[in-house]
Amino acid sequence: MSSYVSESVRRLVRERARDRCEYCGLTQVIQAATFHIEHIVPRRKGGGDGADNLALACPSCNLHKSYHVESKDPETGEIVSLFHPRRDKWEEHFRAEDLRIIGVTSVGRATVALLNLNSERRLLIRGIEQALGLHLA
Repeated sequence: MSSYVSESVRRLVRERARDRCEYCGLTQVIQAATFHIEHIVPRRKGGGDGADNLALACPSCNLHKSYHVESKDPETGEIVSLFHPRRDKWEEHFRAEDLRIIGVTSVGRATVALLNLNSERRLLIRGIEQALGLHLA
């Protein structure tokens, strides 16, 4: 099962995301690693290679998300869909509190937990971004 995403679609995904991870908001500008073009719904779960199913993701978000499209809301224990960057609005599911990302819905809480959006490393990077004037919040 090979996947091919053309360079023009890759460019569209990067530009649409303004070179930021569409899950955690980190900017690629100061990262040593190249951000990934990620399948929101993995191909093995029926997702395609079209731009409507692709998102820009930092390596940490992409590796934590892996093939998942849903996870457990740590507050209710309910299995819910993960944040979908093409369908959902970030500000409806999350809020920034200092350098932390807080899930305000079941989708947001499940995504924060599964993708480990507030790991020490990410908080450190957000602090550096803030000091450089690159942090979103």
